[in-house]
Amino acid sequence: MRLHPGWVTVPELEQDWTVRAHAATGYSGGPLSHLSALAVHRLVDVEVTRLDVTVPTGRRVRTSRWLRVHRTESRLGVVSARGLPATTIPRALVDSWGDAHRPGAGRRHTEMVRAALIRAVRERRTTTTAVEAALADRPELPGRGQLLDLLGLLAGGCQSELEVFGVLHVLSVPGLPPCEQQHRLLLPDGPIRLDAAWPEVRLAVELDGAAFHGSQEARERDLQRDAALAARGWLVLRFSHRRLTRHPAACQAQIAAVYRARLTAGH
Repeated sequence: MRLHPGWVTVPELEQDWTVRAHAATGYSGGPLSHLSALAVHRLVDVEVTRLDVTVPTGRRVRTSRWLRVHRTESRLGVVSARGLPATTIPRALVDSWGDAHRPGAGRRHTEMVRAALIRAVRERRTTTTAVEAALADRPELPGRGQLLDLLGLLAGGCQSELEVFGVLHVLSVPGLPPCEQQHRLLLPDGPIRLDAAWPEVRLAVELDGAAFHGSQEARERDLQRDAALAARGWLVLRFSHRRLTRHPAACQAQIAAVYRARLTAGH
């Protein structure tokens, strides 16, 4: 089965992503890039059928049904990921972001790239500073402003889409001082970080997304942590994804009421 000029495989391996990735990089002489680089870096779970590679402008390789060839005049930083050449994580994120914000790109594409960026920063696979550096020479990148906005939120402490929503729509409570994101406290079992906190009244807000709080084990962990915080005089308000996104004004009102009550009580 012919994959590219000079590259063939047996029929039973035609759909094997790793086989096709080796063929794509071998034929093109360029690294995996865009979503394909995010896949090989294990930042997206979908191994897209049509592979992306990036090559220098003058290289004579063709786009095909198996391969999408991108060209660049800038220097490519290439790393090895799972035995395959790939662009760096910051470069792959920036390239993929631009692709996801071109006219005609689907919503799922955009959501996938946002999730990859948030995951990469949360898991310390990269930093917002490194992504900003990769973005610096891309003034015409589609969606550039939105990317800078999201990077600012991640640098401020957001670690999930729910926390991004919370910061934008809930946690800036009129009449209250700004909260502290990812506020660090030392408990008997070790250090923890609170999604948002007003330390002056010992008030914490936790945003309970299903990804990290949905299991029985996670709920037990949350209850134990809340009890440990209560022993130190802290009160924790927990908001589910449903409540936070459907009733943001009500969440703000509750935060404000509890803050003022604790301030009056001298906590």
